[in-house]
Amino acid sequence: MRITVEPGKCVASGLCVLVEDSVFDQDDATGTVRLLVDTDPPPDVRENVREAARVCPALAISITEDSRSDA
Repeated sequence: MRITVEPGKCVASGLCVLVEDSVFDQDDATGTVRLLVDTDPPPDVRENVREAARVCPALAISITEDSRSDA
C-alpha cells in the first residue's frame, strides 16, 4: 500500500486523523493533512487508512494498493 496526500486539496476537516492517528496528522499552522509514515503502514491499520481516504471530503488522500499488500 502506498499513501499519497495532497495538502493543497485538504480542507482541514481532520477526519483522517480521527480514523487513524498513527498515519495521519494535521499541520499545526494550517490544519492540513500530514503523513506520519513514509513506508507501508502496518497491516493492522491498513483498513483504517482506506477508510480515511474514503471519508476525506476533499479527496486529498489516495491509496495505491501493491500486489504484495494485505487486502
